[in-house]
Amino acid sequence: MSDKRKRLTTEGGIPVGDNQNSMTAGYRGPTIIQDVHLLEKLAHFNRERIPERVVHANGAGAFGYFEVTNDLSKYTKADFLSEVGKRTEMLARFSTVGGEKGSADTARDPRGFSLKFYTEEGNYDLVGNNTPVFFIRDAIKFPDFIHTQKRDPQTNLKDPDMAWDFWSLSPESLHQVTILYSDRGVPATFRHMHGYGSHTFKWTNAEGESVWVKYHIRTDQGYKTLDEETAVKIAGENPDYKTEDLFTSIEEGDHPSWTMYVQIMPLEDADTYDIDPFDVTKVWPHDDYPLIEVGKMVLNRNPKNYFTDIEQAAFSPGNFVPGIDVSPDKMLQGRLFAYADAHRYRLGANYETLPVNRPKVEVNNYQRDGAMRFDDNGGGSKNYEPNSYDGPVEDPSVKQATYPVSGLADSTPYDHDDHYTQPGNLYRLMSEDEKQRLVSNIVGSMKEVRKEEIQLRQIEHFYKADPDYGERVAQALGLKVPEEVK
Repeated sequence: MSDKRKRLTTEGGIPVGDNQNSMTAGYRGPTIIQDVHLLEKLAHFNRERIPERVVHANGAGAFGYFEVTNDLSKYTKADFLSEVGKRTEMLARFSTVGGEKGSADTARDPRGFSLKFYTEEGNYDLVGNNTPVFFIRDAIKFPDFIHTQKRDPQTNLKDPDMAWDFWSLSPESLHQVTILYSDRGVPATFRHMHGYGSHTFKWTNAEGESVWVKYHIRTDQGYKTLDEETAVKIAGENPDYKTEDLFTSIEEGDHPSWTMYVQIMPLEDADTYDIDPFDVTKVWPHDDYPLIEVGKMVLNRNPKNYFTDIEQAAFSPGNFVPGIDVSPDKMLQGRLFAYADAHRYRLGANYETLPVNRPKVEVNNYQRDGAMRFDDNGGGSKNYEPNSYDGPVEDPSVKQATYPVSGLADSTPYDHDDHYTQPGNLYRLMSEDEKQRLVSNIVGSMKEVRKEEIQLRQIEHFYKADPDYGERVAQALGLKVPEEVK
């Protein structure tokens, strides 16, 4: 460690040994709760801003239904997916990631794509984005990443230096950066964008057999985007353009729909596949794991009151139903804690009793009291378990399916570090016009970066993905690709 730099510590002043990798049981996880540095970072991060969401603050949503169109019961015992034609009420919320409430919803930014299914087995939340990958792959880096997307602590202005400095020091971000600055970076409307679960999840059938899955939710309206000039123009004229479009289309009876697909991977493939299937910065090529149709999602009802139905809506990746559960994805593991913790802070400990979040089934547990408890609070029933008074008991039949874990408890990185092949493949798939727009969008942002070393470091990543990619960005910035990179 350089003598010129201060030593990183926890809030208690304890030196931090690893700020890049959360502690896991072996290199594949899961993340272990004894990593108090990770918990402190996530818990503190969730409490940094009130009362709006720390991320995804600006968004819109609507109600509708999901209808099964393909029988996949051989893969999952989830009841809401159990038969063709079955419909489940649902809520969807779309959002930008970095902007505050009231910011322009045409900003170049990933879009949150959050779905709440009010199933007969409780609420199932699928909380993803409009891109299949993310900037980072370990939750311990999430607070730092979001800080770079917010405002400079001194100027209170957005600062390209912060974003590109972090990205250039985090090469795993290159895949998402390439998507963000491509034509896909600004969807035309919420109705005209795809959604993804992004993470890998596990499905288990009635016989206890499991598979890994990834979700793809494809728009039926046709995929459309905005060019940079149009997006900026709309931002100045109508920053709520997409919110208005979604509300108006539903109000006029033009109900948007999406078709859900999954990719399915046998459990044993995870140990031999050439990429880590739990790394959220990577995709599974469709040639290896093709899309399989699941059903159709239709939004046909606007909220009656934005605050009660959308602002108070709380989605958590930890809301699973029997037949669907987690994978060792480190970002997903961190989100299991962070999202529910954020809701308890923002809305209170009883946030799931609010009408928009309340399941459509009877809720029985031993949680009591807390701010804003407005039901009978369990009446005179016992508030502990086990008890001898006929209180609710567990059902072993709905326990999550097991998978083996092993290894030392340590702050362990992923064992796959190829951050360049997939972004390079994506670049090479683009037409000449698409490549030109990608470079133009990147340069439009990077030219504002004040430190040349940051620009050169990022150019190195572009070059490693594809030499033409790096050379074009360098030339447009009036720089040269460092010789040691070539």
